[in-house]
Amino acid sequence: MTQYQTKSAGLSSAVFYLLAFIAGALSHLAFAPYDYWLLLPLSLSALLLLSQQKSAKQGLLTGLAWGFGQFIFGLRWVHVSIAEFGGMPLVASLTLIALLALYLALYPALVIYALNRWCNGNHISRLCAFPALWLVGEYLRGAVMTGFPWLWSGYSQLNGPMASLIPLVGALGVGLLLSVAAVALSSLIQGHWRYAIPLLVIAALPFGFSKSQWIEPTGESRDVALVQGNIAQNMKWQQDQLWPTMLKYQQLSIPHFDADLIVWPEAAVPAPEAMVSDFLVQFEDGVTAAGSELITGIISMDDQRNFYNSLLVLNQPQRQQHFSPADDNRYHKHQLLPIGEFVPFQELLRPLAPFFNLPMSSFARGDLVQTNLHVADTNIAPAICYEIAFPELVRGAVNPATDMLLTVSNDAWFGQSIGPLQHMAIAQMRALELGKPLLRVTNNGVTAIVTPTGEIQSQLPQFVSGVLRDKVALYQGQTPFAQYGQAPLYWLAAVMLGWGLLISRLHRPRMRWRSSNA
Repeated sequence: MTQYQTKSAGLSSAVFYLLAFIAGALSHLAFAPYDYWLLLPLSLSALLLLSQQKSAKQGLLTGLAWGFGQFIFGLRWVHVSIAEFGGMPLVASLTLIALLALYLALYPALVIYALNRWCNGNHISRLCAFPALWLVGEYLRGAVMTGFPWLWSGYSQLNGPMASLIPLVGALGVGLLLSVAAVALSSLIQGHWRYAIPLLVIAALPFGFSKSQWIEPTGESRDVALVQGNIAQNMKWQQDQLWPTMLKYQQLSIPHFDADLIVWPEAAVPAPEAMVSDFLVQFEDGVTAAGSELITGIISMDDQRNFYNSLLVLNQPQRQQHFSPADDNRYHKHQLLPIGEFVPFQELLRPLAPFFNLPMSSFARGDLVQTNLHVADTNIAPAICYEIAFPELVRGAVNPATDMLLTVSNDAWFGQSIGPLQHMAIAQMRALELGKPLLRVTNNGVTAIVTPTGEIQSQLPQFVSGVLRDKVALYQGQTPFAQYGQAPLYWLAAVMLGWGLLISRLHRPRMRWRSSNA
């Protein structure tokens, strides 16, 4: 190859990688708050077309460029917490978000590498193998090193036509169906018309299902008051702001003491409960006298002086005695947020920057399976902040007696970015998967009530102090996802991958892409 040909080949590869980066960047517009759901399958189709007929190494780089584009734009809200609240200079902050995006991009990169390494022989093998590999990639991204399942492909369809399939197969399953549609579309674009058949089947599937067909109302409801304090993040953990913060929540709540249930957000009481036990006892007396009950986020401590990010129930009638730190009607967060709630390799990282010494970043982990909170004659499956992004964790807390889901959060870390809106969409997905009404209570928004079909029933505006008061209807029944979870998807992916590898092996002697293979 001449020097000119070498430069031309390098330029050609650079253009392909740039196009993959652009396709990935555009894909983030399929998610909240934009919800241009069609962009996700189109973007995946572009990734497949750009990586087709490339070597495994070129496929790896193409997938890396696509993933970097998606995550650097889709997760740009992480920069807010690093730069504004983590005390890091702009260059360091941008470097960290770039490294995070690069790490997450490894998963689509490895998917395309494996696809081109073992199933680059024909369209049929890719149709079988790519969806299976894509599911494996998304699963691993949600599990490795505590997991980060943000921007799973299925979340793009919350407001799209495939939403009716979510109670059946969940977010991960919808992602698998999208990847089938993408690989069929990429073959169709190349003129292989038979691949219109799987595309039409995928498009028709949602019309055979209803989001509410597995559940029905019980006729009961609960009158709830969700309190959004809107405490500035830079003031939340200051010692001199502890009592003003608690008094603010108290004043917001008192007019709603006639509600069945009052809920405060994550760490609404920003102190270990032993420091504020007198306040809790007195406030519980007031709540009890009015006939209401309350759940609040708080910092718990056990006998070994381990601290937990917890939810505490104040409902004296259930205990026949005053509040006590020994009460078991509480929940300790299990899925801790790296850096924010625990610091891996803390001996190395904590001295580097204030970002690695955020307030309350040394929590202990609660049990994987905990009993539902029982409050206001209601069984509630809780999840604190980041936990709502893990479907099997939330599903594991739900049983036939569970009446509703609750997630509390403090998204003030992410300012006026798209992060809280993506977080809200994730919570809606859990309600739809499990067929349960969901309460979402946050410090500064989005505080909302979600129906079992994933729609927002009512909500408060962001960045205001207020109380969301509404009645929540209860439902009975179980969705298929609530019963079986993601396990059937793993078996399906294994079968599809096996077929893809077998078909590729049968065509391997030809060693080149031929339209006749399709």
